[in-house]
Amino acid sequence: MRLQSAMPVPVPVPVSPAEAAAAVLISRAADLHRASGGDLAGCFAAVPDPRRKRGIRHRLPVILGLAVAAVLAGCVTLADITAWIGCAPRELLAALDARPGAADRRPPHPDTAERVFALLGAQHLADQTGAYLMARTGTAPVAFPVAGPVMLPALAVDGKAVRGAIGADGMIPYLLAAATHGESVVIAERLIGPKTNEVPEFQPLLRGLDIAGWVLTMDAGHTVRSHATFICEELLAHFIMIAKGNQKGLFEKLDALDWASVPVTHKSAGTGHGRKETRTIQVMDAPADLGFPHVRQVFLIERHTIRKIRRRKKNSRKYTTKEVRSAVAVLGVTSLSAREAAPEHIAAYVRGHWAIENKVHWVRDVTFREDASQVRTGSRPRIMATLRNLAIGLIRQAGYTKIAATIRRIRNDPRLLLTILGLRPGPGTAP
Repeated sequence: MRLQSAMPVPVPVPVSPAEAAAAVLISRAADLHRASGGDLAGCFAAVPDPRRKRGIRHRLPVILGLAVAAVLAGCVTLADITAWIGCAPRELLAALDARPGAADRRPPHPDTAERVFALLGAQHLADQTGAYLMARTGTAPVAFPVAGPVMLPALAVDGKAVRGAIGADGMIPYLLAAATHGESVVIAERLIGPKTNEVPEFQPLLRGLDIAGWVLTMDAGHTVRSHATFICEELLAHFIMIAKGNQKGLFEKLDALDWASVPVTHKSAGTGHGRKETRTIQVMDAPADLGFPHVRQVFLIERHTIRKIRRRKKNSRKYTTKEVRSAVAVLGVTSLSAREAAPEHIAAYVRGHWAIENKVHWVRDVTFREDASQVRTGSRPRIMATLRNLAIGLIRQAGYTKIAATIRRIRNDPRLLLTILGLRPGPGTAP
C-alpha cells in the first residue's frame, strides 16, 4: 500500500455508537479551531507584563520580538541577546512599532531586557508561543472516521534536561515538550517539577490542545494505562506506545505472541551516519486478553544494522576495516485500527518520533549551545529554551530546513529576518 500524506475525509462507513459520539465532539472541536495564529506581536501581547505600568517605555511585545530576532540572528547567550536588543536596527524597531509617536525610535537598554527576563512568567510565554506555532501549522482536528489507512497528523512527546541550569531544588531541571512530526515545531512545553518525573506532567502538557484524531508518540516511560485512557477518551486522539521493562506484564504478553507465523508486511532500508539499516515490521490485531486499554493493533519492529569501523591491530600501525552487525527488536501497541493505519504508517510514526531529538533537542544543544549556557537560575533558562523553540519553529515554518545555514543568512540579510518574523517594514523605512 502506498504511503499517503493527504488529510482524511469523512466517508459513510459503519461506525459504533461510541465512534459516532466521538465524531460529534471532534466536529465541535474543529469548529473552535483557529485557522490562523495572527501576528507575533499579538502572540506576545497575550503574555502578562510583570512590570508596573508607570514608567514603561517599551511594550513587552517589542522586547520579546527583539529577543526572538536576536536568537534568529545567531545570539546564543543572554548577554549577547540583550546587547543585540540594545543595538537593534531601526527597520526592525519600526516593524515592531517600538515607541509609537516618539520622535526617535530608540531600542530598549540591555538592562531593561534583562530585568524583563528575570521577572517574566516562563510558562505563560511557553503557552502563548506554543499556541501561536500550533495555529500556524494550519492543521485542524481530523475528520472522523477516516476513509482508510492514511498518515494522520502526529505529535511526539519527549523530555530534555537543561544541563546548564539549576532548579530551586539544586537539581538540573527537565522540560517536557510536544513537537509535531515532520517540521518538529514545539507546540507545548512544561517544566518537570522537583521530586517528580515526566509521567505526571504528561496530561497537563497536552490537556487543552485541539488534537482530536492526531497520533501521539512517546518513549517507553510513558507507556502507562492512564495515558492511554486520557489520549483516547479525553483528547479523542490515538497513541503508539513502546513496551519495555516498565510494563513487564504487557511486554511478556506481547513477547509470547506467535510472531513467527506473522508475515513481514513492510520493509525499508536506508544508509546514513556510516551505517546501513534495514527495518521490518509485523502487525496483528490486539489479543482480547492483553489487559491494556484501547489497543487495536500490536506490532514488532526489527532493525538490522551494518556499521563499518576501523581498528588498529595490537602493536601495529595498520588499520583494518571490519563490519559490525547488530539487531534490535521493539514491541509496541497502538489504538489505531487496521482501517486507520497500515503497517507502513505505524513504522513511519515510530521512526518519526525521533525527529524531536534530531530536529529540536540536537539543534538547541549544538547550534544554540544550550547545555553550555551560563544562565542558570530563575525563569531565565526556560525563557531562553522557549525563544530557541520559537526561532526553530519560525525558520521551519518559513520553509527553511537547515537552521544553522539560515541563521548565517539572516545575519547578512535584515529583510529575511523580517520575513521569518512575519513582519512588514514599518513607516519611514526604505522599501
